[in-house]
Amino acid sequence: MFTLTISLSPVVLKLGTFEVHWYGVMVALAVAAVIAISLREAKRLGVAADHIYNLAIWAVLAGIIMSRLLHVIDEWHYYLAHPQQLLSFAGLTIYGAVLGALVAVIVYAWTKKLSFWRLADIVAPGAILGQAIGRIGCTINGCCYGLENPPWWAGAIVYTNPEHALLGTPINVPLYPTQLYHLVWNLMGFAVLLSLRKRLAPQGTLFLLYLAIYAAGDLTIRLAREGEPFFLGLQQAQLIGIITLLVTVPWLAIRMWLARQKAAFQAGDEVSPPGQSPGA
Repeated sequence: MFTLTISLSPVVLKLGTFEVHWYGVMVALAVAAVIAISLREAKRLGVAADHIYNLAIWAVLAGIIMSRLLHVIDEWHYYLAHPQQLLSFAGLTIYGAVLGALVAVIVYAWTKKLSFWRLADIVAPGAILGQAIGRIGCTINGCCYGLENPPWWAGAIVYTNPEHALLGTPINVPLYPTQLYHLVWNLMGFAVLLSLRKRLAPQGTLFLLYLAIYAAGDLTIRLAREGEPFFLGLQQAQLIGIITLLVTVPWLAIRMWLARQKAAFQAGDEVSPPGQSPGA
């Protein structure tokens, strides 16, 4: 069985009471990766770089706010008992960050009179790569850990540093390496989006595919992750994942079918003799 043992402290730098965690470092690198990939795509599609820089600010702020909000909703029993912790940023959620960033793209596109679908397609490949990088932070930090005592074929991760126990991570016990599952799945998704970004039509298809890929992987991996039931025995993120798939997969199929029908109609129109309709 593959077993990864992590003894590294989740804190990379400590100055008095000020601490910098590996998770924060990886999130910063993730944001940089999203911006870099998006700038490359924006240049290819003729969108000004200023829009990407401005959108990054909007998306980061909205992502943090929505991420925190969903975490508080998920753990509302705790925050009812500890209302003083509401303004803390100790808990964040990936789906909250995605939804917050999505709202930012919608608002920014509307205010700047830009195509939302074009902006969303530009951001999609970088977004899933950024999520992969963020999972490196999860792995070191010990969050998003899996259930205990996985079977031999599933691999395992073991935390041995007592500092992880202070963050609530079980130590000295094999856990499903769910952070690594997320990392690999997101990298595979990045490869798929990168290879298809010039071939999918119409605009917005790449973005919908990104949402579907991420939701499918997250929903499956969470079967092996520790988490509190939120509704009908499902974790909050699983419920969001199901809703995301129910919306994106049919929408994706319909948009691609309509695009093919339009292309076929235009092709038939081009080869028709003058004054004669296609198929006459």
